[in-house]
Amino acid sequence: MASVSPDLAWDEKELAWTGPVPSWPFDRPCPSTLDVFLAGRRLIVRVEYSQAFPMVAPRIVPVDPQPDPMVRTQHAWHVNGDGTLCLLQAASDWDGTGTAADLVPKAAGWFLEYLLMEMGRIEQMSTSGIVNDATWDHLFTGDSDV
Repeated sequence: MASVSPDLAWDEKELAWTGPVPSWPFDRPCPSTLDVFLAGRRLIVRVEYSQAFPMVAPRIVPVDPQPDPMVRTQHAWHVNGDGTLCLLQAASDWDGTGTAADLVPKAAGWFLEYLLMEMGRIEQMSTSGIVNDATWDHLFTGDSDV
């Protein structure tokens, strides 16, 4: 986790990582306007493990921002009913060989799409996420007219 998201801190008692995820942990150049788009906002998460880990994926709980309960279970927002992030499309997307660090870039991408949704720049989050898809990179500007 330290190499993927060095700002997350481990809490042994809670068996969870907590803190901000990187703004752009993707394998492509960061849009030059990303800092303006983010305006200092960061996704703060808690990465929780169950006793069934690694056979069951860790839960990614958004601490800040916390999505409005009204968007939970609305497919367009990719938030589970319990408020955790929906980062895996199918049960087969997690096979027990992954790590929680593998989900951090997906969480970072979720946050960027969440902001795009809030701003009305997109109507629903993408199916595959933006980790490997640059389709929406041009939307990460500070312009309100984009």
